[in-house]
Amino acid sequence: MSIIHRIILATWIIIRKKVVTLYANSNSVMQKLQKIIFLLFLLISCPSLWAQTTNQAYWSYIDQYKGMAIDQMQRYRIPASITLAQGLLESNAGRSTLATQANNHFGIKVGGSWTGPYVLRNDDAPNEKFRKYRSAAESYEDHSKFLQGKRYQGLFQLSITDYKGWAHGLKAAGYATAPQYAYSLISLIERFNLMQFDTQEAKPAKRTKNWKSEFFDRHNVYRNNKNYFIVVELGDDMATISKATGVSLRKLYSYNELSPDYAPTQGDIIYLMKKKKSASKQFKDNPIHIVDYNQSMHDIAQLYGMRLENLYELNHLDADYTPQIGDILRIR
Repeated sequence: MSIIHRIILATWIIIRKKVVTLYANSNSVMQKLQKIIFLLFLLISCPSLWAQTTNQAYWSYIDQYKGMAIDQMQRYRIPASITLAQGLLESNAGRSTLATQANNHFGIKVGGSWTGPYVLRNDDAPNEKFRKYRSAAESYEDHSKFLQGKRYQGLFQLSITDYKGWAHGLKAAGYATAPQYAYSLISLIERFNLMQFDTQEAKPAKRTKNWKSEFFDRHNVYRNNKNYFIVVELGDDMATISKATGVSLRKLYSYNELSPDYAPTQGDIIYLMKKKKSASKQFKDNPIHIVDYNQSMHDIAQLYGMRLENLYELNHLDADYTPQIGDILRIR
């Protein structure tokens, strides 16, 4: 038993003695106290439960975002291991309030150049402004662009496989104020073997002759579940996307299961091919999704590149089902 657990147990023994003395004649109080002590004993007896839950969440996060991290590495020369480790650390494996409510996986604050939406959070000071994104993909893209800033330019002199140099360089450049920030990143990278992704190649989307170059100067094409998608930028509309990609409006609406009156908003995911019936095989060992804040069934289907109707069928749900935070859905 660890020192912390011994302290907790000793504290509760003392509390129990005090309560017994004060409420010796109250059976209801004693019964409630016994239940609390029993639950506490279970927690003390099974400390590995916390670690198991954390490990599962971290592995799920890595499975979900490793492809995106590799893609960012290929286009911006930022080690995938660093991107994943920062995402894990800054977002608590996608479970932080900032990640679930603002899709901000890297703790990036507003800064002078940001003109998009933001949320307020207490950090180094009360009510600091943090960037809010429409999707995790937008957050990953913005993180890569953020590191292109002048203060981080020295990092790009390092080898793509020098994750320790990158970790210490990020700390030295002021990315975070935590004294052990670099060592926390290194620990995550080595614990989950994230350095393996630094030598992997992303499979870039091949531009077709129909894709207009001026459009893709502003948009990146991502791969997900054997499909291609773009993230909507400010000022985009479906007609512009259709013209630039050579995919008809009818097909864009059909592929993305959207109604003809849909108007895209910044951060939306638009697929350029018909989606698959289930999530990618990379989720075969953990084929579930835990519903986050304000996620619709369509949001979840788009996240995994799977058809909405199949998501309903896979979970035996009626069309009027509305997902709630914490709901568990099968994606394969």
